[in-house]
Amino acid sequence: MAKKKWRGRTLGSFLAVVALSAGLLGASGLSNSAYADVQVVESAVQAADGERYWVRNHLVPDLATKSTEDGKRKKWLLVWAGDENIADTVVKDVKNLPGTLGGGLNKVKNALPGPDFLAVIDATEGSPTYGKVVNTATVGPLVENEPHHMQYVWHKGDTVYAGALFAAATYAFDVSQLPKLKLKGVSLPTQTLGGSVPDAYWTLKDGTAYGTYMGGPVVPGPYTYKNGQTVISNGFAGSPGAVIRFDQNGKVLSETSAATPQGDNAKLCENLPTLGKPTCANPHGIQAREDLNTLVTSDYAEPRNIILDPVKQPSPYLRRPTVRTWDISDRNNPKLRAVSYLPNGPRAKDYDPLYAESRAVMETTVTNKPEHKGAFAQTMQGGAVFYTPDITAKRPKWTQVFDDGAAAGKIFPGNDAIGASSNGGWIQTSPDDRFLYRAITGRQPGTLGKDDPGTTGGVYVLDISKLVDAGTDFKCSIDTKAESENGGQEDDCPTVAGAAPINPGVSGAGPHWGAYDNFVLDSGSGKYVETESPTRLAVSNYFVARSGLDGDHKVNIVKLAEDGSATVDKNFRDEFTGQVGINFNRKSWPHGNFGNAKPHSELFVIAERDLE
Repeated sequence: MAKKKWRGRTLGSFLAVVALSAGLLGASGLSNSAYADVQVVESAVQAADGERYWVRNHLVPDLATKSTEDGKRKKWLLVWAGDENIADTVVKDVKNLPGTLGGGLNKVKNALPGPDFLAVIDATEGSPTYGKVVNTATVGPLVENEPHHMQYVWHKGDTVYAGALFAAATYAFDVSQLPKLKLKGVSLPTQTLGGSVPDAYWTLKDGTAYGTYMGGPVVPGPYTYKNGQTVISNGFAGSPGAVIRFDQNGKVLSETSAATPQGDNAKLCENLPTLGKPTCANPHGIQAREDLNTLVTSDYAEPRNIILDPVKQPSPYLRRPTVRTWDISDRNNPKLRAVSYLPNGPRAKDYDPLYAESRAVMETTVTNKPEHKGAFAQTMQGGAVFYTPDITAKRPKWTQVFDDGAAAGKIFPGNDAIGASSNGGWIQTSPDDRFLYRAITGRQPGTLGKDDPGTTGGVYVLDISKLVDAGTDFKCSIDTKAESENGGQEDDCPTVAGAAPINPGVSGAGPHWGAYDNFVLDSGSGKYVETESPTRLAVSNYFVARSGLDGDHKVNIVKLAEDGSATVDKNFRDEFTGQVGINFNRKSWPHGNFGNAKPHSELFVIAERDLE
């Protein structure tokens, strides 16, 4: 019985129930929710382990069905969120708990175990329920497994893929009947033994998707993939990671290791425990150009070192400086074409190597138009943006073309112009390749010294049109500190078109992730169609609690003008507090009084009936 009861649960939920059983924590009631007459609709599948997995919709009928005054069709914002739990307590707080166990739990996060969920929010401007949560679709039986990313953009007919970071699970959702969701399938660690810690997904035109699994094979030691690759790994949440291809129902079609056969640079790519062939292969960001048969992934970090003890980073070289390009002519057998090391920039020598421009390549984003072949990459701790004009090249050359320090003052006038440790996360090109969107958490106080005030985070928009139009003849290069702080001096360098602060004046509390709204109403049919010029972004202020970048758990919408200027949408307000931004720190949800939740990623999605 005990084995079945704890199957798939995290350390956090286990410790929480132990604490509750011992009477150390008071349980808050799960009834008496602020939402009345909630309709529960369940969709379930049998997974490969023979167990039943489900999504339970908790629909609020008077919110889900209410139309706009002019009868406009609904637009939805899906937010993949996790229940805040005891495991979110950062290591330094656990170590410094005063007094007895019972007396010291005042610093611990919500201890009552709760489900992870997709929040369905009305994102229709002008709707009487604009900004209201109309459904929380909870998943089970896995709980508290750190929901992380979905795909970057949703298109008509796509499955929504959503990863559970700690459980190494990938969910596949049918969103055709929004605001209600159905579960199409779930991939468990037993289906992806060649990788762990799923991060992000990129959907293909045939409805399948590639996903990055940052961590190593589930069991340390040798692992042989079906394509004949054999790697030696240091195990779950270690190295080297993998790229997984899923079908529309979340079934694994292929696993491919991101490791290079000869290993990577031993000085720049450390592993704990040490591997015989050092590797930086921990793929995080992932995007593809199917027309070019090329996939690009970015290596971020050996993930267990963030999950297990983020307070003491054993080495800056556990954060990766590498980008990988792949040949995907055979979709089920990606072939690693090149591993590129991003260069350090003019301020690298001034700080700890962790904050050199090349460190922690969290994301990459491709261009979209047929005449362009370039891609961008960004670094989280390094605080820089890099560009290569041709991802099909045998050895793509990446050049720094922007520093987050040059946008900091545009985000908030009180910021300094230091890009180091900007904690930038999401980056995305606009569909027309005119703009580059960037979400910045901001530097936390004390990062660069005890007197460091940190910086306010937010969103900035770069005009990249001259750069991408220049092709392989571009001139831009950030070579001096003056360029780091003010932007590149070459004529084709990106320039700041717009910026908006999130939590003005509060350091290190800005957004980590975002998504653009790629749908507009067609005046003829009254249905939604895709646009190449988005007018809105949604951003979420949460990274991973145990890293210390917990954020304020809010989701905001940022409006974009035609020239790229950006302003926070002040009409997108929380239904309980009335404040700007949807606050996921709340007592009540449609699924009950489970308290605070952690919104990591978001997508704009339209029901099938409302799409052209």
